[in-house]
Amino acid sequence: MKKTKDTLDLSFERKIAAPQQEVFDAWLNPLVPGTPWSESKKLILDPKVDGLFYWVHESGCPHFGRFTKVQSPALIEHTWMSPNTLGVESKVSVRFRKKGKHTLMTLRHSGIPNTKKGRGHEWGWNYFLDAFYGAAGKVSIK
Repeated sequence: MKKTKDTLDLSFERKIAAPQQEVFDAWLNPLVPGTPWSESKKLILDPKVDGLFYWVHESGCPHFGRFTKVQSPALIEHTWMSPNTLGVESKVSVRFRKKGKHTLMTLRHSGIPNTKKGRGHEWGWNYFLDAFYGAAGKVSIK
């Protein structure tokens, strides 16, 4: 975790035992456990450039943003806002790199307010990514 006075940049990696395209597709599939979209009470998901997402976590916390890059099977970038970012727009970048028969997935969340709620994103992303790591190679998305 990189800290500055006002914002945080978080970075996470997982090596997933599945081909790059499958991992990329799984990350955008709300039926796959571990994606942010999988634990939604409400969901709008349009994963294309300038497409929007809005989801309300099972806890009641709303999240929303706009996709800025969708480059299959290598990169997804979008903005991210929630009460935990104090309404400030932050940025999420998810990269998928082929590593033999595996995929190295790197998620970077930058521009998060350096507050208690902002720092909670470290726990939240680890929670989702650990669940995704366990499911991505086992869930059929076809």
